[in-house]
Amino acid sequence: MARIAGIDLPKNKRGEIALTYIYGIGRSTAQYILDKANINYDKKAADWNDEDLNAIRNIITTEFKVEGQLRSEVQMNIKRLMDIACYRGVRHRKGLPLRGQRTRTNSRTRKGKRRTVAGKKKAPKK
Repeated sequence: MARIAGIDLPKNKRGEIALTYIYGIGRSTAQYILDKANINYDKKAADWNDEDLNAIRNIITTEFKVEGQLRSEVQMNIKRLMDIACYRGVRHRKGLPLRGQRTRTNSRTRKGKRRTVAGKKKAPKK
């Protein structure tokens, strides 16, 4: 089993797809890595030999931030936004969407499960 950056890559997937299981590596980055290591995209991860794995590991460690290092950097960026109390930081703190989406009807993913608020009582007619 191929293990890169602390992640067990799936054996039955093509190399291009298997590399995307690593946080911080998408399709285009995976293709770049395989090109640089001279490995065919269609070659399954199980078929990689030790030389291929070492080449991929070296490219990833020297050129990219992945997994824990990238996650901590993202969290630090969010924390910085919250500390300086900019608009995006305030939205992060309140758990609301950051990029101008409407919140009256949508944004349930960000806001969480609905909490019902009691409505006003209507005044009786005279």
